[in-house]
Amino acid sequence: MNKQPAELILHNGKIATQDDRRSFVEAAAIRDGKFLAVGSNREVTRLGDDTTRLIDLNKRTVIPGLNDSHLHLIRGGLNYNLELRWDGVPSLADGLHMLREQARRTPAGQWVRIVGGWSEFQFAERRMPKLHELNRAAPDTPVFVLHLYDRALLNRAALRAVGYTKDSPNPPGGEIVRDGAGNPTGILIARPNAMILYSTLAKCPKLPHEYQFNSSRHFMRELNRLGITSASDAGGGFQNYPEDYQIIEQLHKNGELTVRIAYNLFTQKPKGELADFQNWTGTLTPRQGDDYLRHNGAGEMLVYSAADFEDFLEPRPDMPRVMEQELKPVVTLLAKNRWPFRLHATYDETITRALNVYEEVNREIPLHGLHWFIDHAETISQRNMDRIAALGGGIAIQHRMAFQGEYFRDRYGNAETKRTPPVREMLRTGLPVGAGTDATRVASYNPFVSLYWLVTGKTVGGLSLYDEDHRFDRMEALRLWTVGSSWFSTEQGSKGSIVPGQLADLAVLSADYFSVADDEIKNLESVLTMVGGKPVYAAEEFAELAPPLPPVLPEWSPAAAYGGYHKPATAPAVAHSHAVAHGCHKRQVGGGMGCLCWAF
Repeated sequence: MNKQPAELILHNGKIATQDDRRSFVEAAAIRDGKFLAVGSNREVTRLGDDTTRLIDLNKRTVIPGLNDSHLHLIRGGLNYNLELRWDGVPSLADGLHMLREQARRTPAGQWVRIVGGWSEFQFAERRMPKLHELNRAAPDTPVFVLHLYDRALLNRAALRAVGYTKDSPNPPGGEIVRDGAGNPTGILIARPNAMILYSTLAKCPKLPHEYQFNSSRHFMRELNRLGITSASDAGGGFQNYPEDYQIIEQLHKNGELTVRIAYNLFTQKPKGELADFQNWTGTLTPRQGDDYLRHNGAGEMLVYSAADFEDFLEPRPDMPRVMEQELKPVVTLLAKNRWPFRLHATYDETITRALNVYEEVNREIPLHGLHWFIDHAETISQRNMDRIAALGGGIAIQHRMAFQGEYFRDRYGNAETKRTPPVREMLRTGLPVGAGTDATRVASYNPFVSLYWLVTGKTVGGLSLYDEDHRFDRMEALRLWTVGSSWFSTEQGSKGSIVPGQLADLAVLSADYFSVADDEIKNLESVLTMVGGKPVYAAEEFAELAPPLPPVLPEWSPAAAYGGYHKPATAPAVAHSHAVAHGCHKRQVGGGMGCLCWAF
């Protein structure tokens, strides 16, 4: 018997513990932000006393808090309140209506920006918007629409605002598409890299400093709504350290983080990468921080000459000859300082060259124990998986193929598509594998879209990519989002499972993930999300537990009007019966389909 009683007990649920046996239990007890015990209702409720809070789960399914192993959370938070999200919107007509209405409420000098998270294949019309549709919807308000990392669409007002004219030269690695007279049309093409898209988006107005706090909090609340409690932040273009980390660090100091963040530092200067990492390794120690905010090493950009952007509309780019000579001193420096590192690498050819460097460094400075890894690895070969395993590395996979699978198939064919990425082979090789999204500028941040892709093997447009042996049952797909991802921030054993001693992070789901129809997986969300045993999001019968959140700023923000990921008109419903009395003498609070019991 524990000497100290549980502070909180959740009971009467279907709790997927993600322990080694993939067990289900009815109840879990929490104390000091960690799970104290799990088991049957009878076993666990005995651990409480008159001071213990009790929450009746109403037979709902509970999973460990989801952990995105590759999310651009910090940058996404700074911009969330400025972005009109088409994530999950079912038709282009709906998207254009949202755009038209948002343009009407957007004040002069501001833009409407739609920055990733969607694919034309999700739309009933199966196409992208046309420039004349953007101009008609927003004749006077600048509009920037990012499509994956292959192109951007700008209306006439946006072209005027950024100053692209007949005389504007194409930037390196990009193309300003022109009409027959040489005038920019409004289409920007990443050919072969996304710098033209990054740099044009950077010309848009930013939120003032005080609004960035609000925006970051609302983005985290949106992630909490979808069951996310942890993320590895992969840095990003125009995300400078330490300037762009001040907001998240202040939120941490204020105790206002609702997602645990492990952040990687992303160099911003081509040819200046080594200098950046020399500076940072002199000021930050490996894994510096705590359970809520911690440094996670270098990357995903280690050197610009090793970045092979995943634009499947274009041929695979060959990395420049200087890649190895620029990459080796950076990896050597990181290994000497025992910094973990991650590398963006889409194609097997790039991975081969990177591993040649890693093996050279490893002969002098062993890489084992660093928790280094490759991000993406869509076309990785078995040979390179074996090499990664020999060096003690891992692979973080994302559901980019759910948004770009049609393009990949058209370029490389059905046979190659069936193994892209080869997640089954990664696991059979013994590699640590963690799932994520690469949101917010390519795929959506919704983890249930990723789980749908892993389980069904389908794109958001419904294209079947994989045979059955490359798909996952629901338990193992969930494991990639929980236990699997914990390795990538060196937190395995402390999070990812609902077992005694681990951090009390969990999500109570709107419907049963393990039994809903395949297509309904995408529509799941959380009705109660907890981080460290404290509610960070609550809805439906748990709504009274929802922590306060200030109104969205600015008032005209798209997030205020539309929120984030599109909610279908009819969400999956699960009947919750209370025919059996609780036998609880404590005060009943809450309403809806269930009840909430608190012990005083």
